[in-house]
Amino acid sequence: MVLQEVMLSREQAILEACQEAIGYRFNRPELLRASLTHTSGANTRTASNERLEFLGDSVLGLVTCKALFLRFPELQEGDLTKIKSVVVSRKTCATFSQALGLGDFLFLGKGIGNGSAIPSNIHADVFEALVAAIFLDGGWTVARDFVMRFIGPEVDRVAQDAVGSNAKERLQHSVQRLYGCTPKYYLLDEQGPDHDKCFKVAADADGHRFPPAWGRTKKEAEQKAALNAVAEIDDEDIPYPSN
Repeated sequence: MVLQEVMLSREQAILEACQEAIGYRFNRPELLRASLTHTSGANTRTASNERLEFLGDSVLGLVTCKALFLRFPELQEGDLTKIKSVVVSRKTCATFSQALGLGDFLFLGKGIGNGSAIPSNIHADVFEALVAAIFLDGGWTVARDFVMRFIGPEVDRVAQDAVGSNAKERLQHSVQRLYGCTPKYYLLDEQGPDHDKCFKVAADADGHRFPPAWGRTKKEAEQKAALNAVAEIDDEDIPYPSN
């Protein structure tokens, strides 16, 4: 009886700490308990977080799809699908889980995570299960806001890459049509310490240099330089002036 009380007290302490970490308090703590329970630590498969993981995957997908659909009305289905596949990938979900420290709150069986790193697939599973638990406990708006805390910055990052890649493709087509050649990108300058450099790049077409742009990486600088070049060709305002 004493052992049972100790285990119950430990479980309550874990759930309390988890709620503090995620910034949400459950009306039904049993949902949180289920979302943190790996199959190895469950009495039955249905008592684990597998079913919640199934639901959470769909909630994540819907939140992400709606966010992308509203934010990028100019992107076609293929581009939206590419962004979504990265934003809600298993690797990304595992990163979110690790950022929250969910591995510290898992109910695992013997031999898993015992003195060793918890596998990334388990991290991804518990994040998806947690999303489902929050959805069932607090409803759509609460779950959406929780998810957007994580995927918002990720959408920004991935979308910038997608838009930048499209710009480089558009510039290549325009330069081939107007100049009969392929655009080249030149590194003009770099500033800052090694751990925090900025790079200045300009696109060039047969000797015609387009307005340069700064970026935190050479790739980002090239993408912004391509956007500047496309804007000049289309007689539009330069989006990334370098001065």
